[in-house]
Amino acid sequence: MITEQALRKAFLFRQPIVSRQQELAGYQLLLRRAEPDTHERQQTLNTAALCAAYLELGMQSALGNTCAYLGITPDFLQQEALELLPAAGVVLELLLDRPPDKAVQIRCRCLHERGYTLALADYRGIDDRSRPLLPMVDVIKIDAGTTDQRTLGNLAGSLRNLPIKLLAQGVDSRELMDRCRNLGFTLFQGRHFAQAEIVSGRRLSASQAALIRLINLVGRDVDVALIEDAFKHEPALTLNLLRIVNSVGHRGNRLSQPVTSLRHAINLFGRRHLQRWLSLLLLAPGSVGSDPANSPLLQVAALRGRMMELLIAGDPSGANGRLADLAFMTGILSMMPAALGLPIDEILAQIAVEDEVRTALCEHAGLLGSILALLECFDNDDASGCDALLGQLPGQLDRQALNTCLSVALRWLNGNGG
Repeated sequence: MITEQALRKAFLFRQPIVSRQQELAGYQLLLRRAEPDTHERQQTLNTAALCAAYLELGMQSALGNTCAYLGITPDFLQQEALELLPAAGVVLELLLDRPPDKAVQIRCRCLHERGYTLALADYRGIDDRSRPLLPMVDVIKIDAGTTDQRTLGNLAGSLRNLPIKLLAQGVDSRELMDRCRNLGFTLFQGRHFAQAEIVSGRRLSASQAALIRLINLVGRDVDVALIEDAFKHEPALTLNLLRIVNSVGHRGNRLSQPVTSLRHAINLFGRRHLQRWLSLLLLAPGSVGSDPANSPLLQVAALRGRMMELLIAGDPSGANGRLADLAFMTGILSMMPAALGLPIDEILAQIAVEDEVRTALCEHAGLLGSILALLECFDNDDASGCDALLGQLPGQLDRQALNTCLSVALRWLNGNGG
């Protein structure tokens, strides 16, 4: 089957797309091998495999309220299989290297009328390639990473009066995002949110310091009375904890009686889940109520933690035990430098962790360190790096297992199982 073959031969990479508020708006999905696809026929087959993988892995459910941007070649555009994709879950990104002929224009108009969102990639100005499609496309993509400032302004200005969203591709810094925002871009594709200026000795905010104190208390297995007292000094955290436990209940089952005692809530929530929740809040930008579904940084951290937890057993269907818990925390903590702007050694000087976690984070050593290195390559679309690390890991881990693991972790993150 084309999907199974493709998932064995290629990695399903994702590149986040964020809004002006830096909230997650979607993902660019890519099937990529270590060897680039240069032949036009192979590119069309790759597009077909990408669309099939989207359907077979249940990516619409896995992505929740965000959509997937899928690159569509002119040949695949004409295939009926394209209409198996859900109009509400995808953005069809037109990969055209020449002016569209009549057949392409008719097909785009038909898809547009059926409710599909169309995007035009690699916009280079209003010309014979873009002009016929402007009435039908909803999104225009411009490579901001390789376009000089003056040209970028001219390209954005040429579309200013049209009801089209501008998406800046290749945004890898806050400065470039701000520049594009000022030019009228509303969507941004890149990894700027997962990067930070690392400054040794930087002071943590009061709320960050409070979260670290709580994480250490929970992790040291102290008496619940000490944890309860620490929470009482953080009323916002206490309120959020009570809300979560009351709404979800114990292990996902709604409670017959509401939780009113803080100690009762801590016991019901469980120390393992409490430590994970507090660690995610430490990554949250600004507010203790930040939702991982809206924060790209939290998405990366939570996904990395869940994927590490799943991969540690070499089985994407699930993993249990002490090492799986350590794997999840390793994934979360690996994003702390980006969130806090501190070197990892300074963070670990303030958060008590197991030796396996410390060596994984600082040296990429041991099984946890190898899987962390694998997922760092995976997050950076490094196919050759992924291949090299997969060959060093024990068990039956391969490209297909990693792709399936991504789908399972995304579904878990969006509350749809996994």
